[in-house]
Amino acid sequence: MTKLSDLGPPVPGKQHGGEPADVRDNFMTCPVCGQEFDMRDFRQVAWHNLPQHEPLESELATGRNAKWLRMRSLK
Repeated sequence: MTKLSDLGPPVPGKQHGGEPADVRDNFMTCPVCGQEFDMRDFRQVAWHNLPQHEPLESELATGRNAKWLRMRSLK
């Protein structure tokens, strides 16, 4: 199974029109695999855009991913 970290370092996208009023609006449920993903991270958007894929394997927020997650939550 593929992990998010297998897709490389975080690739933050740019918000158009400002941040949504509710942080939950940054997430979408994939119509192919049913996994919820963060639309602010282009790695996740690209993965879930593949016509045939499995959900990404869950992993703890450690190392470089933890730093990116903390930075995103502070904005």
